[in-house]
Amino acid sequence: MFPTLMGTVVIAGIVGYAAEKTGFTHNGYLQSIIICVGGAFLFYFVRIMFGLKFGSAGFDAILSSIGALIIVPTHWRK
Repeated sequence: MFPTLMGTVVIAGIVGYAAEKTGFTHNGYLQSIIICVGGAFLFYFVRIMFGLKFGSAGFDAILSSIGALIIVPTHWRK
């Protein structure tokens, strides 16, 4: 369980960095990484508690990171 959690954090960090590097978001590198890691943590614990999953743990980390990048910044913009 612990290696899966660490892998989720690493994958989320990579997704956050890549999203900022490619121009998908304009939040800043640190902010994008924090948003991705938060979304990945949230979905990781939902996966453990309720058994909700879309595929492997890595695929779930990628999907949840991208979802958090889409939802969080656009929710607070006017």
